[in-house]
Amino acid sequence: MTHARTAGPFIAAIDQGTTSSRCIIFDRDSRIVSIDQKEHEQIFPRPGWVEHDASEIWTNVEEVVAGALGKAGITRGLRAIGVTNQRETTVLWDKKTGEPVHNAIVWQDTRTDALCKELGGNVGQDRFRRETGLPLTSYFSGPKIRWLLDNVAGLRERAERGEILFGTMDSWVIWNLTGGPSCGVHVTDVTNASRTMLMNLHTLEWDERLLAAMDIPAAILPRIRSSAEVYGMAGGALYGVPVASALGDQQAALFGQTCFSESEAKATYGTGTFLLMNTGRRPVHSHSGLLTTVGHRIGRRAPVYALEGSIAVTGSLVQWMRDQLGLIGTAAEIETLASSVADNGGCYIVPAFSGLFAPYWRSDARGVITGLTRYVTKQHIARAVLEATAWQTREIVNAMHKDSGVALTSLNVDGGMTSNNLLMQTISDVLDAPVVRPMVAETTCLGAAYAAGLAVGFWPDTDELRANWRRAAEWTPRMDAAERDHTYKLWLKAVKRTTGWIEEGH
Repeated sequence: MTHARTAGPFIAAIDQGTTSSRCIIFDRDSRIVSIDQKEHEQIFPRPGWVEHDASEIWTNVEEVVAGALGKAGITRGLRAIGVTNQRETTVLWDKKTGEPVHNAIVWQDTRTDALCKELGGNVGQDRFRRETGLPLTSYFSGPKIRWLLDNVAGLRERAERGEILFGTMDSWVIWNLTGGPSCGVHVTDVTNASRTMLMNLHTLEWDERLLAAMDIPAAILPRIRSSAEVYGMAGGALYGVPVASALGDQQAALFGQTCFSESEAKATYGTGTFLLMNTGRRPVHSHSGLLTTVGHRIGRRAPVYALEGSIAVTGSLVQWMRDQLGLIGTAAEIETLASSVADNGGCYIVPAFSGLFAPYWRSDARGVITGLTRYVTKQHIARAVLEATAWQTREIVNAMHKDSGVALTSLNVDGGMTSNNLLMQTISDVLDAPVVRPMVAETTCLGAAYAAGLAVGFWPDTDELRANWRRAAEWTPRMDAAERDHTYKLWLKAVKRTTGWIEEGH
C-alpha cells in the first residue's frame, strides 16, 4: 500500500515482532503511507527452546526501514520514529563491539522452568507478584538473563565488569538505531521494563531486592524511560530523526486503539488472544490469574496501568477444525457454516488443549466437546467453535471486573479473527457491550507512531488521536439477558467437565 506523492510530514514506526520485523509510515491523519516487512529465522535448538539471531533482526530492521522510505518516496519530512516489539525476548551483547553474546532467548522459550521453581522457593509463583504484578514463570526476562549469565562461559565476569548490556528487543533496536558501539543510547520504556520481573511496579525503577534474588548485576540494565520521549537521534537511513517512543506490542495496540481512559479495553484476536484493560493511575493486583502491567507513560505524566489476560486457543481452534478435523476447507468458511444455524444445538467446545489458562490455571484440564445429541450437525459444531472464543473473552472480562471493580464499557478489537462478523456479534452478545473494529487494523504500529508523534508535537494531545481514530464497524448486543445467563451457565458447566483429566505422573 503506497501513496508515493503524499505530502509530509510523516511518522514512522518499527514493529520488531516474533516472526518478522516491519516498518510502517503514517501521515498526520493516521493513514498508512507505506509498509515493508521481512521475516527472520525461528531457531529451535532443543524441545521447548526458542531463539532468534539478534544480528539478523537488526539487519532486517535496517532493510525494512529503507524499504518503507523507498516505497513512500520520502527523502525528508519524517518527524520521528517509534518502536514496538515482541515482549520479554532477551538479548545480551558486548558494549564495545555490538556483538550479541548468544542468540536472543524468545518469550515462548521454557528452558527456565526449573530455575523459576527454584527461585520460587517455599513461596512459589507469587514470590515477586506484589512488586512486579507477575507470576514467576519462564515467560519473563529476568530468569532468561540469569540463565545466560550462568550458562555462557565468562559472561557473568564480563557483566560485572560493565562490558555487557542487556535489553529486550526495543533496547536492542534503539541502541543500534542511535549509533550502536560508538554512541548508542541504552534505554527501555516502562512497559517493557514491567515484563522483566526486575522493575518495581510502584516506583518504576529497577528493584535491588529483585536483582539480588535473581543474582543479576545492575550494570547491564538499560535506563528506564517513559513510553513517549526523545531518547536520541537515529543514524543511517534515518539520520537526524528523533527516536521518540517504545512500547511492548500489546501495550502499543492498547495505545493505538486510543484506550486512554480507565475501563477502556482492547482484544487482539489471533492464534490466541490478548486482552488488556486500562485501569488508570493505579496498579490493580489480580486475584484471578491476570497480569498487572504498565499500560503506558507519556513524558513526565503519571503512568497508566493495565490488567492483561491471555487466551491460549482462539484462532488456533478454527485451524484445528480445518487441519485436524477437515470440517472446513478454509478458515473463512467457518462463518458461512456457523451462520446457517440459529444456535449451537446444545453443543459446547472448551479448547483446553494444553490446560485451562486465565482465570483457572489448571494444567490437568484437556479439551472437551459436550452436550452432543443426534441433532447436532457440523454447522452446530462450527457455531460452538466461534462461541468458545466469545465465552473465553467473557471469562477474562469478568476476571478484570472482579479484580478492578471497573466494568467494561466497550471492547476495541483487532487481529485476523475480527474479519468474522458473526464472531464479533457473538462477542458483543455475551459481553453485553459494544464491540468496535477500527479502520486501521495495524494498531500495534499505530500505537508506537502515536506515542512518538506526541513526544515531538506532531499530534498535540490524545484528544487529537481520538479524533483521528476511525471506526470501520460496530456490533451492539442483541441477545436477551435471560438467554445470555442460561447459555453462560451451560458454558461454565462444560468448563467443569475439562478438569482432572490428566493425572499426576501420566
